[in-house]
Parts: sequence; C-alpha cells; structure tokens
Amino acid sequence: MHEQLRLKNQLCFPLYACARKITGLYSPYFKPLGITYTQYLVFLVLWEKDHVPVKELSEALYLDSGTLTPLLKKMEQEGYITRTRSKEDERSVLISLTEKGRALEEKALQIPKCVSACINLSETEARQLYELLYKAMASEAAK
Repeated sequence: MHEQLRLKNQLCFPLYACARKITGLYSPYFKPLGITYTQYLVFLVLWEKDHVPVKELSEALYLDSGTLTPLLKKMEQEGYITRTRSKEDERSVLISLTEKGRALEEKALQIPKCVSACINLSETEARQLYELLYKAMASEAAK
C-alpha cells in the first residue's frame, strides 16, 4: 500500500468527519425550531444583512444555486423568507426575512454557546482552528 493513500494520512478525512460530528451537535437545537443546518446557515447570513441577492447568499455560503434554490423555495413555503425580483435588475432575486424568520433569531441565540460547550477545544484552539480553516478556504477561492 502507498503511504500517501492511507486514510490516516488524508487531510480531507478528519475535516469531513469533524464537520459531520459538529453539524450533528446542532440537530437537537434545530429540532424544536423546525429548521435544518443549511437553513440555519441561511438565517445567519440574513440576520446579519437582510434583503440579500441570491448570488451574494450563494457566495457567502459556498453553495451553488442548484443547492440553494430548492432550499430557499422551502424556506419561503414555510413562511421564513420572501423571494422578490430586484427592481434594478430583474435577473437578480432578493431574499428577505419575514417576521417569522426574524423571530427565529431570538430563539436561536443560545445555539452557538451550547454547541461550543460540547466541543473539546479551548477558546484559543477554537480560534486557531477557525483561522486555519478560513485560510484554507481563501487559498481555494484565490484559484
């Protein structure tokens, strides 16, 4: 066996496994809210800046429109967001929170704290990991 093909030598594997584990930690907090992890990510963007073009949302979340569009349609059907064509550019669709979507923010306030309490990293280690992951993401985006 080639050493470079061993699972233990793949950077992608611990990233993948850790992402799945951490994402799973969120599930008990999302269940009472009736949302998914991906919907939560959309809410995080919209709570920070409402009335966002789909393109901007797609770039912020590193999701293509094929993944994002069905998710946004479902969120609209559930009454969390509205999708409207931009008056300046009809090709652009703006995503806006409804009152129901805004109200969810208060209910989600404790989620980050609860999840981080389940992860065995100090604040310094968590910050270092965060910075390294964003550095890796940025190097890919620069290509």
